[in-house]
Amino acid sequence: MLGAIIGDIAGSRFEWKNHKSKDFEFFNHECSFTDDTVLTAAVAKAIMETEKKVEPSPGRYGFSQEYYNLLGDMTVKYMQEIGRNYPYAGFGGRYHGWLFSNNPEPYNSFGNGSAMRISPAGLAARSETEAILLSKAITEVTHNHEDGLKGAEATTMAIYMAGHGFTKDQIKEKISTEYYPLDFMLDDIREEYAFDVSCKGSVPQAIKAFLEAESFEDTIRTAISIGGDSDTIAAIAGAIAEAYYGVPEDLKKEALGYLDDNLREICKQWEDFLGKCE
Repeated sequence: MLGAIIGDIAGSRFEWKNHKSKDFEFFNHECSFTDDTVLTAAVAKAIMETEKKVEPSPGRYGFSQEYYNLLGDMTVKYMQEIGRNYPYAGFGGRYHGWLFSNNPEPYNSFGNGSAMRISPAGLAARSETEAILLSKAITEVTHNHEDGLKGAEATTMAIYMAGHGFTKDQIKEKISTEYYPLDFMLDDIREEYAFDVSCKGSVPQAIKAFLEAESFEDTIRTAISIGGDSDTIAAIAGAIAEAYYGVPEDLKKEALGYLDDNLREICKQWEDFLGKCE
C-alpha cells in the first residue's frame, strides 16, 4: 500500500493547484498525507484483523461468506476508528458524516474514494475471484453505487494483475474489456482534463498513467501531470505501480517520514502480513 501512500503524499500539494507537467520536486515541505493514506491504512488494518478471527481456506483462494461479512464489519470499524483521529485529512462531506455516524450506512456514492483506499485488497488477493470479492466487501460499506463498486474493482484487478506477472498489454485488455475504455492517450486529454471525483472520471486516467509510464516514480509523475484530483489519481496509479515495479527504497524511506507513528506502525504490520502470505 506504500505505492498509494507515496502517490497521495506527492500529489497532495497539487490537488487544488494542478501542475500539468512531470517536472516537479517529488517531495517537499508542502506535501502531506491526506484521507487517501488514512483510509488505505484502515483497509489494510481491516484485512489483517479479519484474518486473525476467521481461518482462511487452503491457499487463500477464496474465503467463506463468514470471512467477507466480517471483513465488511471490520472495514467499518477501522475506517471509523482510525479515520476519526484525522478529522481534517480532507474527507468529503458525505464521507465525513458517515465517519462520525453512530449508525454508518452505505450512501450510494460513485466517488473515487472507493478506489483510492482499495490497494490492500489487490495486494492481498491470490486470485481474480478473490480480488473481486475482497473489493466488494470493503467498498459496499460506503460506495454501494454500481460506479463506486466498479471503480474499486477495476483498481483492485489492475493491482492484482500487476503483482502476478501479467503484462501491461494484458492489464489494458482486461480493464478495457470488463471495466473502462482505455483508447486514449494522456497527452491528448492533459490540456482540458479537469477535477473530477467520480470513479469513471478518474480511475481510467489513473490506470492509463501506470500503463504509459516507465517506472514507479514515472507513474506518479505521469499521474500528477494530467491534473484533476491529483493526490487520488496518483494514489491509484501508485498502488498499481507498486505491485508491478516495487517501491524504490529512497522513496519509501522519505514517504514514511511524512507519517505519524500510528500510520507507520500499520505500514510495518502490513509488510509483515504480506510476508506471511507469500
